[in-house]
Amino acid sequence: MANEPAKPAPAAGGRAGMKKELPEHFKAYKGVWVFIEAERGVVHPVSYELLGEGRKLADQLGVELAGAILGPKGEGTNHAIAETFAHGADLVYLMEDELLADYRNEPFSKGLTDLVNTYKPEILLLGATTLGRDLAGSVATTLLTGLTADCTELAVDADKSLAATRPTFGGSLLCTIYTLNFRPQMATVRPRVMSMPARTDKPIGKVVMHPLNMAEEDIVTKILNFVADRQAGKVNLAYADIVVAGGLGMGAVENMQLVKNLAKSLGAEYGCSRPLVQKGWMPAERQIGQTGKTIRPKLYIAAGISGAIQHRVGVEGADLIVAVNTDKNAPIFDFAHVGVVTDAVRFLPALTEAFTRRLSPHNRDKLAG
Repeated sequence: MANEPAKPAPAAGGRAGMKKELPEHFKAYKGVWVFIEAERGVVHPVSYELLGEGRKLADQLGVELAGAILGPKGEGTNHAIAETFAHGADLVYLMEDELLADYRNEPFSKGLTDLVNTYKPEILLLGATTLGRDLAGSVATTLLTGLTADCTELAVDADKSLAATRPTFGGSLLCTIYTLNFRPQMATVRPRVMSMPARTDKPIGKVVMHPLNMAEEDIVTKILNFVADRQAGKVNLAYADIVVAGGLGMGAVENMQLVKNLAKSLGAEYGCSRPLVQKGWMPAERQIGQTGKTIRPKLYIAAGISGAIQHRVGVEGADLIVAVNTDKNAPIFDFAHVGVVTDAVRFLPALTEAFTRRLSPHNRDKLAG
């Protein structure tokens, strides 16, 4: 079901001219939930990022923060429960069943929908991963509520409604969307958009068990085999500490080797802006930005990238952004921490040489001495 029309970003006092008394039945909905995405005992980091953001929303609303966990009985699910509390949850809603061992839309949609209908959270957050997007859409449709996808910012306004901000019109604008007439208010957030909360060792708190009440015969999809991801074990661009990326300013496909060389000298990952993928210069998995990867590295070096809003939303969480561009008026200089106005094709080899010399084992030993 579609959300209400997009509204402008809320002012400090809330939605001007839109304040109204919430329906009486909304009072039954209380609490902020985060769906904890766990596959084969591994929790996706976006779940922890959402717990950090959910903690802020819950504190503003004066309600509890809960994790919703669906999975089989075993150490993997037990680990997910412990980590959910360690990352800020007040309680966990748990559905344990062997039918939830691997993700299938039918049992997960029924399970999460049943939990929502029974315990009525006012806000439900999911990661905008492949799994999360599939699950969020079917759950929102079943619940007949709104869903704001790929959010870059979440807040609570003066009327205690969720203000979910996301890019629109191809990423050229940001809009804030409200789900005013339905509950729960649902949103998905891409990995690395929100910061990772601090982990705190604490005992497991309240766990509310709920049955799935479903049989294998009720599920159309069958799992015949599980094939491990061939990319498993490789560095994930979204979670790299240092990223070097190139854009159209690199001039030619062969010049992207300069980006790769600099990344290698720093022990970094490399990426690119969308136009390079469209030209076929780089594979889609290396794209950074709204329609690619969102990153939060300690250092991001952007070479020959103009910095349009589509790219900005994917990188502005970086601790330090260094931009290299010949155009002093390029948008990237509006949000970069350090700007270098020069030709990246000439600048990158010199920078690579300097880093290689500086970070060589011989020089590291001299500096340590």
